[in-house]
Amino acid sequence: MRLRSSFTVLVAALAVACGDSMDDSADRLSQYATFRLTADLGSLTEPERQMIPLLIEAAEAMDEIFWQQAWGDPDSLLESIDDPALRKLVEINYGPWDRLNGDAPLLPGVGEKPLGAGFYPADATREEMEEAFETASDADALRSLYTIVGRSEVGFVPIPYHEAFAEPTRRAASKLREAAGLAEDPGLRKYLELRAEALLTDDYRESDLAWMDMKTNTIEVVIGPIETYEDLLLGAKAAHEAYVLIKDKEWSQRLSRYAALLPGLQRELPVPDAYKQEVPGTDAELNAYDAIYYAGEANAGPKTIAINLPNDETVQLEKGTRRLQLKNTMRAKFDSILVPIADMLIAEDQRRHVTFDAFFGNTMFHEVAHGLGIKNTITGQGTVREALREHASAMEEGKADVLGLYMVSRLFEEGEIAEGDIRDNYVTFIASIFRSVRFGSTSAHGRANMVRFNFFQRNGAFSRDAATGTYRVDFDRMATAMTDLSELILTLQGDGDYEGAGQLLADQGVIFEELEGDLDRLAEAGIAVDIVFEQGMAVLR
Repeated sequence: MRLRSSFTVLVAALAVACGDSMDDSADRLSQYATFRLTADLGSLTEPERQMIPLLIEAAEAMDEIFWQQAWGDPDSLLESIDDPALRKLVEINYGPWDRLNGDAPLLPGVGEKPLGAGFYPADATREEMEEAFETASDADALRSLYTIVGRSEVGFVPIPYHEAFAEPTRRAASKLREAAGLAEDPGLRKYLELRAEALLTDDYRESDLAWMDMKTNTIEVVIGPIETYEDLLLGAKAAHEAYVLIKDKEWSQRLSRYAALLPGLQRELPVPDAYKQEVPGTDAELNAYDAIYYAGEANAGPKTIAINLPNDETVQLEKGTRRLQLKNTMRAKFDSILVPIADMLIAEDQRRHVTFDAFFGNTMFHEVAHGLGIKNTITGQGTVREALREHASAMEEGKADVLGLYMVSRLFEEGEIAEGDIRDNYVTFIASIFRSVRFGSTSAHGRANMVRFNFFQRNGAFSRDAATGTYRVDFDRMATAMTDLSELILTLQGDGDYEGAGQLLADQGVIFEELEGDLDRLAEAGIAVDIVFEQGMAVLR
């Protein structure tokens, strides 16, 4: 079956016909600060060094698959674009829509990006798919995270990923197995072997469990169809991605103690007991890494600075999750984006509270917070992800952000965090909202930050000085607003309240005029929105 959907054919034809680059392509490209993705490889053994190019090759196969999921065949599209800046923009965005600007078209005449990307027939509506997900004889397969939905004479047809993307899938599996043969760490070897098999069968549970069991590996690879951010139609389809990472053992040792606090933090959540009855797994780990390669969904739009996986709710309840802090990427965003933003938008006497340690800590506990709350609704609607559908990702990211800050506050109060100042975390948190809302309305992280900004502003957590155009945190009201928003989101998730979640996002997940003006000031000052990587073996050598 052809993997290139009808919308891809149409848009490619328009691109060739129009040919002209957008006048502002150079300006749009300036939204990105370039960062060389390197790490110290001196501590690796010779077999570990030999594994890295194999893992990068496997990751490159995920890149090929994601292009198909997000757009289709990239070659004809890219060859039709003469302007180098515009071609680079399309490469960065995995298609002709600007991910940092609400998926605005980068090419004339292409129209809006389909909400279902390439996961569904281009003409399929949300209502049609919802009905098929419930009533079709093969509804389970149609709903699967790991199928593309096609259309035949008899209706919708599920196409397993390992069949739809057979060649790059087989190539990635082969490279993982080759790397497994070099792995000295038995846990890593087992994971790579099982992950290779998972790619070929679309059954990921055993490899997720094996990934959770890894404890002593230095090299890390996260690979496969994982997040559902790309599916804005129903949030039901996982997109392919990969990260190749090297563990920073010194930083990881500093973080290890916090994973043991999860059960106690769950009990202290600011909601009734019914919304925190699940007990997080105790095998969860918290480690720091330097990233050396991003691919696929992970490399599209805003770049991830931390990872919390696996997403399988059954594995989370049995084993917990692993939290991976990508230290070098985090430092790049802090230095090149967050500090300049704070210098423009945070009150001068509070800028000293914007620190890397607070940024790292807030990000770390964001990932920890993904493991808290509830995974299965208390109203019998299945998992939170199933009940909230396309709203699930934005609500989950919003929960993790505000609940992570709530957890930091509790740990300061209980003396578990002895160094630093909670005011650093609060002010850095507000500065980080300005960074993340610039990701746009189609990003789950961007929408979550818009909700939080508007909720906090309405509840007096910060105020804006019209004379200076800067923002000042009210520390007492910040604490109250943080607790109230945590309770609201946890309740919406636990109830599986699809309408309530949608209303919250519609009412508060928007950028109002005053904030829009401040974000325009950041753009006029040339402050990057996000980063783009120079990466690969040529950079590492």
